[in-house]
Amino acid sequence: MERTLAIVKPDGVKKNLIGEVIRRFEQKGLRIAALKMLNLSKDEAKGFYIVHKERPFYESLTSFMTEGPIVVMVVEGEHAIHKVREIMGATNPRDAAPKTIRADFASDIEHNIIHGSDSKESAAYEIPFFFSSIEIM
Repeated sequence: MERTLAIVKPDGVKKNLIGEVIRRFEQKGLRIAALKMLNLSKDEAKGFYIVHKERPFYESLTSFMTEGPIVVMVVEGEHAIHKVREIMGATNPRDAAPKTIRADFASDIEHNIIHGSDSKESAAYEIPFFFSSIEIM
């Protein structure tokens, strides 16, 4: 059993896609182990995306993530990291496989509806960023 973090970004929340994202995860046999909606401050967004600090998109990404509420969730299941990444599709929606979340709903590479941990190491950092152990069922 593996856990990963997924975030419905501000554009996904604004487009009312929270339920659709969860539905797609559950249809693939994954379980939502924790869930909450919140607003990130600029400092919190910078802390979460610190691994991208030297990248040219860091400032715009962290600004975008503070534009409105986000939904963070812990997704659990066999090969959860790989499955979530597959369901999400490629970061750039133009490269995303058909019927993935990003292919179906994303506007562009930054406004791409959803974030998901890309490795066990990322999940180990990202899950406790948003959830304490008593919040995960």
